[in-house]
Amino acid sequence: MTELIAVITITILAVISPGPDFAMVSRNSLMLSRRAGVLTALGIGLGVLVHLTYTLVGVGLLIQQSLWLFNAIKLVGAVYLVYLGVKMLRSKPSRVLADRAVASLSDAAALRTGFLTNALNPKTTIFIVSLFMQVVRPETPLAMQIGYGAFISVAHIAWFSLVALCFSAGPVRDRLLAGRHWIDRTFGALLVGFGILLAVANGPSRS
Repeated sequence: MTELIAVITITILAVISPGPDFAMVSRNSLMLSRRAGVLTALGIGLGVLVHLTYTLVGVGLLIQQSLWLFNAIKLVGAVYLVYLGVKMLRSKPSRVLADRAVASLSDAAALRTGFLTNALNPKTTIFIVSLFMQVVRPETPLAMQIGYGAFISVAHIAWFSLVALCFSAGPVRDRLLAGRHWIDRTFGALLVGFGILLAVANGPSRS
């Protein structure tokens, strides 16, 4: 029971902490549509499953112990975030109506954006690997560990779907869309900042 409580508590705290996932869901919900935001949240939950899979099969231990492998993953993730951020920073004022903006991102693209943002996020790598290496006991049944993984994924989807619902609320969203290029640039700067921070962050502990 103590292990279960620890997993739930740590997961909730990790999920609600600000990061690239939050920035991307917020941006897509506000600038595009509620549907785009929720699909981005679903993609994030699917991205979590990538980290869970390699952790459960033992690759997580390799990542934890291999500095060069962690740095390679970290660099790829940082480059992706900076790439997304630069695209947003290049946003220009437009008189295009909001409904035209909604059509600019397909369902598959929104899902893919959320998936890649999380799957390439070293912050999630550290969270998942640390949780399963330090909190979950080795003797914990595999079925229980898979259950923990399912909870972590669902928690991400639930939280970021809630974020999507909040940022896509009508009146506030309608007013903010008037300055959509500045909002895009703000989220772009955040993603570039997250990318740089990830690139210079220290590697995993070898303890």
